[in-house]
Amino acid sequence: MVAMAKAKPADEQRDAALLALGRELAGLGYRFTTITPASHARVIKRPHNRWARDLRGVFGWSCPFRERLLPARVVELMQAADVLEPVSGGWRSRVRFSSLGKQLYVHSAYPTEAADAVFFGPDTYRFVAAIEQHLAAPGASPVRRAVDIGSGAGPGAVTIALAYPDAEVLAVDINDAALRYTAVNARAAGAGNVVAVHSDLLRGVEGEFDLVVANPPYMNDPAGRAYRHGGGEHGAALSLAIVDAAWARLAAGGSLLLYTGVAIIDGRDAFREAVAERLDTMPCAWDYRELDPDVFGEELDTDGYADAERIAAVALRVCKSH
Repeated sequence: MVAMAKAKPADEQRDAALLALGRELAGLGYRFTTITPASHARVIKRPHNRWARDLRGVFGWSCPFRERLLPARVVELMQAADVLEPVSGGWRSRVRFSSLGKQLYVHSAYPTEAADAVFFGPDTYRFVAAIEQHLAAPGASPVRRAVDIGSGAGPGAVTIALAYPDAEVLAVDINDAALRYTAVNARAAGAGNVVAVHSDLLRGVEGEFDLVVANPPYMNDPAGRAYRHGGGEHGAALSLAIVDAAWARLAAGGSLLLYTGVAIIDGRDAFREAVAERLDTMPCAWDYRELDPDVFGEELDTDGYADAERIAAVALRVCKSH
C-alpha cells in the first residue's frame, strides 16, 4: 500500500480551479513550447515583450499583463487557484502552462528562483521522448508497476500511465509543490492511474518495479534549489544514487531509464565510468547514449564548471536479467 497525504479542502478547491484553468486554456487553443531559462531571458528582454499581449505572454513567457487582456473566465479561475499576483501597473501569473504532445502541463512561472520551484524545459521534452522510445522498442517488457523518481510536473509518469492504463504508476518527489502539480497534470491528461507520493528516492514506497524512470537535477547549483542541484562536485551524485536505488528495487526483467546531464572534463565522462563500475559485474544489459553534446553552456562561465569543457545530456538504460 502507498500512503498519500490528504489535501486540505482549501487546497482541493485551488487545485480544482487550476485544473479548470488548464482546460480553459486548452479550449482557447493555447500552446507553448518552453525553452531554456537563458533563452527565455533573451526573448523577454525585447522591448515589445515588456507586457504580455496574449495568452502565451501571460502563461508561457510569464510577462506581466494589464487589466482586460484576459477573458473574464480565465481571470476568475486564476483568482480561485490563487495564481494571480499583483505587480505595479497590472498582474502576473504565478504558474506557466507548457505543451508536450497533446497535453498541457502546469508548472512554476519564470524565473524559477524559489527553493520549491517546479521546472519544465528542453530536458523535459528529451526525457519524454526517451521514455516513448523505450516503451516502443521491439521486445519491450509489459509494465505493471512503474515509478518516476523526482517527478517534477509529472510528464514522465503521465506518459507511462497513458501508455499502460492498467499499470500502477507512482510519481515520487521530495517537493510538495511538484506533487501537487503532478496530481493536477495527471487529472488533466486523464491518467487516473498516476499516484503522487512524497518520497526521497524510493524510501517512501514499497515493492519492486517493472520500470523506473528519472530526470533528476544534475547541475552544481550554488543556491541548492531542489529542482536543479544534483550534489557532488559536478552535480552527478543524485543520478548515481538513483542508479543504486533503482537497481535494488527492479523486478527481474525490469528496466531503468535515466535521463541526466554530465560534465565532460578533458574528454572524460566520469559519470559513465562510475556507472560502468557499478553495472559491469551485475546481471544486466545496459547502454548509454549522448542525446545532446552541449546543454546549459552558460554554466561553463561559473566557478563550479571551471574545469569542464561541456555539459552533455545523456540517457542510461539498464535492463535487469530474468
